[in-house]
Amino acid sequence: MNSGVKNYIWQDPQWPHWGYDLKQLTGLLTQVYQAQGRLLGRLHYIGIDMLDQESLRVLTEDVIKTSEIEGEMLDPSSVRSSIARKLGIDIGALAPADRYVDGVVDMVLDATHLHQKNLTQERLFAWHAALFPTGHSGLSEILVGAWRDDALGPMQVVSGPISRQKVHFEAPPARLLIPEMTQFLLWFNVDQQDDPIIKAGLAHLWFVTLHPFDDGNGRIARAIGDMALARADGSAQRFYSLSAQIGRDRKNYYELLEKTQKGTLDVTQWLSWFLSSLLAAIQVAEAALSTTLFKTNFWQHWSGTPMNERQIKLLNKLLDGFDGKLTTSKWAIIAKCSPDTALRDITDLLERGALAKSDAGGRSTSYELHYP
Repeated sequence: MNSGVKNYIWQDPQWPHWGYDLKQLTGLLTQVYQAQGRLLGRLHYIGIDMLDQESLRVLTEDVIKTSEIEGEMLDPSSVRSSIARKLGIDIGALAPADRYVDGVVDMVLDATHLHQKNLTQERLFAWHAALFPTGHSGLSEILVGAWRDDALGPMQVVSGPISRQKVHFEAPPARLLIPEMTQFLLWFNVDQQDDPIIKAGLAHLWFVTLHPFDDGNGRIARAIGDMALARADGSAQRFYSLSAQIGRDRKNYYELLEKTQKGTLDVTQWLSWFLSSLLAAIQVAEAALSTTLFKTNFWQHWSGTPMNERQIKLLNKLLDGFDGKLTTSKWAIIAKCSPDTALRDITDLLERGALAKSDAGGRSTSYELHYP
């Protein structure tokens, strides 16, 4: 700002010396480490193929959500195929390659699978170029693979119609970016003073505050955060998605980001939100893993029992969380068979013990999984 008035944290004389109350964060930090330990502990009990599939599922969600936060909707089958293609995971038929999808996937995989390599200016430029393969953001031509130059004015985060735009944040001027990014990268690669998970939260905030590119800063900030978390986990494979959790709490994310960037260098509140979001992301992953493990164990138990395609299809629907009550008539509709055939399928599974009559009341008899 030319006025000399301090509006943003990067204008603080102490910038970028972050402060936070570790005592206030210790409880949350402990919960995060415990949840991580539980999740990674449970992952030891599943086979390599399922580990790959679980990592594929989480990475797919991560890539989709980090773009969705910015208002870009990617095709899930293209994302899944791109990740499977690059990691050599067999998922059967693959969707055609899409260079926009491949660009986001390349960035996320480079950040997480090569997390031990130093983060450098060249690497960030490569990520940025991958995100914008045509050199355009929408219809606008942008500088790609280079720091912004502010040729069109200060870098501002704005909302609302052009006639009455609200400025949420203004980033440091372009002339400061080389020393600012040099300092950031040195801290990210070398400094070991902060707890590794705290460091992930600081890295996300610090990068998005510098906003060094014409576009794509949010996605790259989240990739840097994931890279720091991969270092903290000591694992290239991702089994929880912070981007997905940020997407679920998008409104609070933007509001707290703005409040923090207009506040002081004490970022305890931001880190508290970051740790809470991380904890929620791990808990969502734990719940998904529980469902996966239950499904695997169920089919292992019944692997020696002959079943027809209709029975397998409906049991899988129940395992995935069937919405409402499963009745004979619903079975017939979903399996595209007659009510008599549906009843025979159900009776057979009742006799074998894979299904049981539900205790829930109602005019029609309903059925649920039975897992001895």
